Amino acid sequence: MLVVDDDEVIRQLIAVNLQLEGFEVFTAVDGQDCLDKVVEVAPDVITLDVMMPRLDGWVTAIRLREDPGTAHIRVVMITARAQEHDVRRGNEIGVDAYVTKPFDPNQLIQTVRKLAAVSG
Repeated sequence: MLVVDDDEVIRQLIAVNLQLEGFEVFTAVDGQDCLDKVVEVAPDVITLDVMMPRLDGWVTAIRLREDPGTAHIRVVMITARAQEHDVRRGNEIGVDAYVTKPFDPNQLIQTVRKLAAVSG
């Protein structure tokens, strides 16, 4: 698992919840940090915030999909932006799931578990 969010509180909340479920979790502070770590970490699933400095979640997801080495990784977008056009954009990019903030940790865990099982 790679948890990507520029908000430390949210990043830690997601990481702790996933660790309690038995996932090995790594974190990144923004999209560029994610791209720098993704090959080394080799996660099955990435949770990706949309609004981040340096490289936002949209651009990060596009770059993950364009790279043959990372295109298979499941991506969960986590964002406060839940408008229909945002969801449509995520689908066009190839995002695997969409979770809106504020989110229910149990919903996020179920989503990640399902995607990890598919890719595992």
